Amino acid sequence: MRKLFLLLTVGLILGFQLEGQTGHKIEVGIENFENDTLLLAVHYGQSQYIKDTALVNEEGKFVFAGEEALPTGVYLVVLPPDQQFFQVLVTEKEQFFSVTTKADDLNGSVKFTGSPENDTFYRYISFLGKQNQKATKIREEIEKLSDADPQKPALQQDIKVLDSEVKTFQQYILDNDADSYTALIIKANAPTAMPEFEGDEATVRQKQWRHTQEHFFDNMDLGDERLLRTPFLFTKVDYFVNKLQVRHPDTLAKAVEYVLDKMLPAEETFKYYLIHYLNSFAGSKYVGMDAVYVHLVEKYYANGKAEWTDEEQLAKIVKNARDLKPLLIGKTAPNITLKKEDGTSFKLHDVESEYTVLYFWRYDCGVCKKSTPHMKEFFDNFRDRGVKVIAVCMKTADEDLPGCWDYIKEKEIGDWVHTIDPYKGRVALQYNVKSTPQVYILDDKKEIISKRIAAEQMQEVMEQIIEMRKKSDMGSDR
Repeated sequence: MRKLFLLLTVGLILGFQLEGQTGHKIEVGIENFENDTLLLAVHYGQSQYIKDTALVNEEGKFVFAGEEALPTGVYLVVLPPDQQFFQVLVTEKEQFFSVTTKADDLNGSVKFTGSPENDTFYRYISFLGKQNQKATKIREEIEKLSDADPQKPALQQDIKVLDSEVKTFQQYILDNDADSYTALIIKANAPTAMPEFEGDEATVRQKQWRHTQEHFFDNMDLGDERLLRTPFLFTKVDYFVNKLQVRHPDTLAKAVEYVLDKMLPAEETFKYYLIHYLNSFAGSKYVGMDAVYVHLVEKYYANGKAEWTDEEQLAKIVKNARDLKPLLIGKTAPNITLKKEDGTSFKLHDVESEYTVLYFWRYDCGVCKKSTPHMKEFFDNFRDRGVKVIAVCMKTADEDLPGCWDYIKEKEIGDWVHTIDPYKGRVALQYNVKSTPQVYILDDKKEIISKRIAAEQMQEVMEQIIEMRKKSDMGSDR
């Protein structure tokens, strides 16, 4: 009895030690791998990052270990120098396990010890691989047959059977390992169920699109922090924002807000995607997308929901949004005072024109010099179509101003309305002109209808604006 008691005691002690282990330790053995270095990377957002490096030990093993637990995610064991890899799942419960495989068959030969999670995952991807091989062969046979061949329906039915078997296998995991990371991955990638819609083809497509928008994340909890370190979350979210939405600032702002608010329980996920979309729309090449940037700053940064941002950086971000807000498309352009060469002044809003093009430039700006002939050609083609060009030379020092007028005469562009800033810098502040050239197109009410257009694109853009105005006027007359 005493011996049995001692054995039980030792077992309990070992059990407590294992349960209380902190950190992580992943031991990797790779047969026929001659390099002495192995990398551990992780999926994170739209990229993969190196997490750790391990050197081969005396036993021929590679050990990734640390005092802190690894965040749950899909990790990559990467083999230099060819960067081949196989994936391993790391979860909160499984931080200590070992894996072996062969260099010439990384995924096919992989075996785990101490990781039921990875056993389930590889059982699943192995099954998928076999099903895909079968499906590929059948599709190759189908491609060889004509539409009238009697064998074709049977082969197409075989594809459906394979698909059904995959769904059955997936459901088995969802039913029997519902809490597993593999189940989370399967569920998150399940397609959205599509009901039958009635109507003509265009109506059905529209209803399907709307249904997809509304139910796109039905199978994915964006507030689950385990999704951040997967290879598919970024793709799914980016598709929802940039493919499923109409490319309009208001629509995109609502889509990003919808995604971010669902992510809020997962703080790190929320942080990653807020920063990503803030930077994405700040640097967008599409006209008007700065409105999304302003929206994100006002809703999240200005309201204390980006606590990771230091005070100095936060102040810059908020100020930048406030500077941009009066200049968003649809806003009334700031009513600046401008001065001509003869000393007379006028206010922008006093200019009577169906369209006003504000052109900020400098004579010593390389890009401006390249833009001049394009702007000249543009004005020559649109001067009789209700377009005026108000050009503002952005020189402020008295000794630099003569260069503005000299350049105008030299390039023979005096038929534009040429001006300077009489307040020596106020215009640059009001229109947030940090570089030149800059272009704003205003309508007859001096509302901003487009901006930041390259000179060589002016004719095309102006043609589109005039055409849209015609259609709008025709529609209002009906």
